[in-house]
Amino acid sequence: MKEENIDSYFRISVTGGGCSGFQYEFSTDHQVTNNDEIYEHNEARILIDKISIKFLLGSVIDYKEDLIESSFKINNPNAASSCGCGTSFSI
Repeated sequence: MKEENIDSYFRISVTGGGCSGFQYEFSTDHQVTNNDEIYEHNEARILIDKISIKFLLGSVIDYKEDLIESSFKINNPNAASSCGCGTSFSI
């Protein structure tokens, strides 16, 4: 997106659902709302809404790439349990 000069953000949000109660959602977004916090790391611009940030405090996000998949993984210290695929969790 940077090479194509597209002004966008990587959005991380937490919604209800998944097999454990809450699930992580990853998307790109072109608009910032009053409800968003903006974080920058290196050249990445990340949006997290103010409700989701409460579930993500202290979390570490990592990008994993192996033979089977490429995905973002969140190590969330607030999660009491999580599903096997790592995209949903419970508090």
